[in-house]
Amino acid sequence: MKENIIIYNSLSRKKEVLKPIVENYIGMYVCGPTVYGDPHLGHARPAITFDIVFRYLKWCGFKVRYVRNITDAGHLENDADEGEDKIAKKARIEELEPMEVAQYYTQSYHQAMNLLNCLPPSIEPRATGHIIEQIEMVQKIMSNGFAYEKNGSVYLDVNKYNKQFPYGTLSGRNLEDTLSGTRELDSQSEKKSPVDFAIWKKASKEHIMQWPSPWGNGFPGWHMECSAMSEKYLGKTFDIHGGGMDLVFPHHEAEITQSNACNNCNPVNYWMHNNMVTIDGKKMGKSLGNFINLEEFFTGKHEKLDKAYSPMTIRFFMLQAHYRSVLDFSSAALSASEKGFNKLMEAKKVLSNVKFVQKNINTELDSQIVNLIEACYKHMNDDFNTPQTIATLFELVSIVNTCNNANSFGEISKETFIYLQKTMNGFILDVLGLDNLDSQSNDKSAQLVELMLSIRNEAKNNKNYALSDQIRNQLNEMGITIKDGKEGTTYSIT
Repeated sequence: MKENIIIYNSLSRKKEVLKPIVENYIGMYVCGPTVYGDPHLGHARPAITFDIVFRYLKWCGFKVRYVRNITDAGHLENDADEGEDKIAKKARIEELEPMEVAQYYTQSYHQAMNLLNCLPPSIEPRATGHIIEQIEMVQKIMSNGFAYEKNGSVYLDVNKYNKQFPYGTLSGRNLEDTLSGTRELDSQSEKKSPVDFAIWKKASKEHIMQWPSPWGNGFPGWHMECSAMSEKYLGKTFDIHGGGMDLVFPHHEAEITQSNACNNCNPVNYWMHNNMVTIDGKKMGKSLGNFINLEEFFTGKHEKLDKAYSPMTIRFFMLQAHYRSVLDFSSAALSASEKGFNKLMEAKKVLSNVKFVQKNINTELDSQIVNLIEACYKHMNDDFNTPQTIATLFELVSIVNTCNNANSFGEISKETFIYLQKTMNGFILDVLGLDNLDSQSNDKSAQLVELMLSIRNEAKNNKNYALSDQIRNQLNEMGITIKDGKEGTTYSIT
């Protein structure tokens, strides 16, 4: 089956057969989070998308090295070459060290991804742990004549690059269009051209996160970390690079430019991009202030949520849309996903507990099941089409339920029955990553916590502070942290 995997390549803008550089081995790099805030639905989508790619490639027998970075330095506001570092700004506001902020939100991200059953990457490098590699790459780009230093900063000369390599191959933006759409700002005056971008920035005295370099104290440009770390762990050219569609320009375009300028070769054979998550038709994100934290989904503590939803419901909700399609959030869609997930898991449970007794074989039913199983592989091979795969699994669910009600599993061959069990278990658990959790029991647990909080609030209103404190302390011992605020009492499970 792995010989037939087709990927939509954002670089060629068409579907292509996956042909790895090294037989039976895939190198995959995915842009991870900038860790300065709690993870939200927008972070979950690329994590789940490329978790599916990782899982399915392994299911098909590939050895996969999956590298996903943590951006903990160099990402300035508005993705520009000027402004304050996002993590340093958060640290200044919270009166913390930048690495305290990075560590806290990295842990928060990991906890959320674990709940969503995303497998950890093979390697998870941090930008701050690879400053030397980034400086070395900047030096090589300069020695190749594609960058220049100005006042302690180093910029990639895009016009000079464009004379040797075509600029804008990924985003489709040619240099003339980019120039006409770029405003000349005072802060860009030290650049030769407004389209040039920083690969090393001079740090002001008040800039907390800075490192010594041949050009003075500074920090790497945001784009540089991914070029340096992907090369270090996957080589100058590797198979797959993934990330959100919002990263196509400028981030991924800059990566291609940097790597070509450094190594005289394209860094990636297949570029994959997941589409965005929207809420009320607008992109969900921190900068727009319309995001819903994953913790808020899990607890139901948000005005747009009618209840708490389990992590598996969130995962199932996302997989019902193709990764290249826009995914629009609604409580109704989440409720439908919850019901669908429970139905799928119940059928899997039924199939796992069946005692098979061979009867006369219904060849038509037998053939129908085999064709549906093969369709699951066909859909996944077609650019990881999870919604079509899930739809096919539900056709198998209908057959499982019918056979169970009629006690007629024995009407298929033993080989087909084993094939059916393997497919249902494998695709649900190993490929789609839908863990066998009872979401209803999760809901009941949440209801019990809410009940205890209600009793505690009543005790506080009656000035029974001893009981109030007792409930808080006992919940805390169970790993449930209570927070009293102006908006009421909230909790988080650790």
